[in-house]
Amino acid sequence: METLFGIDYPTWWFLVVGGLFSGYAILDGFDFGAGAWHLFFKKEKNRRIALNAVGPVWDGNEVWLVIGGGALFAGFPVLYASLFSAMYIPFMLFLMFIIFRAISIEFRGKEPMRWWRRMWDISYSISSGMLAFLLGVVLGNVLQGLAIGENYEYTGAGFFEFLSPYAIMVGTTTLALFMSHGAIYLLMKTEGRMFAKLTLLLKRGMIFFMVSFGITTLYTLLYIPHLSDTFKSNPGYFAVPLLVFLSIANIPRLASKKRYKRAFLFSSLTISLLLVMVAIELYPTLLLSTIDPAFNLTVYNAASSEKSLSIMLTIAAIGAPLVLSYTVFVYRTFRGKVKLDETSY
Repeated sequence: METLFGIDYPTWWFLVVGGLFSGYAILDGFDFGAGAWHLFFKKEKNRRIALNAVGPVWDGNEVWLVIGGGALFAGFPVLYASLFSAMYIPFMLFLMFIIFRAISIEFRGKEPMRWWRRMWDISYSISSGMLAFLLGVVLGNVLQGLAIGENYEYTGAGFFEFLSPYAIMVGTTTLALFMSHGAIYLLMKTEGRMFAKLTLLLKRGMIFFMVSFGITTLYTLLYIPHLSDTFKSNPGYFAVPLLVFLSIANIPRLASKKRYKRAFLFSSLTISLLLVMVAIELYPTLLLSTIDPAFNLTVYNAASSEKSLSIMLTIAAIGAPLVLSYTVFVYRTFRGKVKLDETSY
């Protein structure tokens, strides 16, 4: 098997896909979280400020999802087919909510009627919360394993089979994390009474996250033992969960000192480290079969040909920095507090 810097191409592509989805979770995570808080703002002005805080960046954030999905399909087509077959319902719900969220942002300001704006406020907030929850539900199912049988086909039959207790817990934890992440972002973009209200909402969000994270972690250790096997066999990997706990603890500490930019960085780091833990727990497996380990999808049996991976890795090495540069440019352009004008949502 060919290697690059001592690492085989399927593993390289595993890292590329993981990096893209980490970027997506950090970027779209905060605007999902900001949207989930939307109905907590009672005044029209505050809701407009919250919308305009994410207005210049939300659609650019979704570029990372498109690229990540394309990279997954290109690098691991077998995984793509099996996962989307198994998770068809949550993915279709995700697509529906992402459409409603987009039109809610764009349509809300088109008419001045109160009932019109109220309708799209509800749509925007519910859609944002459900998107975060559904991402966690899919992750929970991947961690727990799916009924993958011969030829890597999904054999599950239940309509709501994807809503297992563990998937719901991971979905709730993801929602809580994104809400905290979003509250920190809004604190960086607001001032005055809305800023004061957000400091209280952040405290509630952090409590919500810590409680849900603690319950999910305990359940994982007790009832999903295969996720800790890698850590038990390689004690050095315990540095990662230690960093996760330190990163989480640093968020409220920095927030209490009003260092919200640093708190946002640690919130982003927490998301990244949690996904690193997922990668360590699963690798080289991509999708666990609850029927027979022989049907597990790995980075090797689910990958494209080595030649394809080599060519696409070159393209990714050129394209990824361009997307990252564009993202940095947009955020630098729209940095600072939100100021409403005639062009605002």
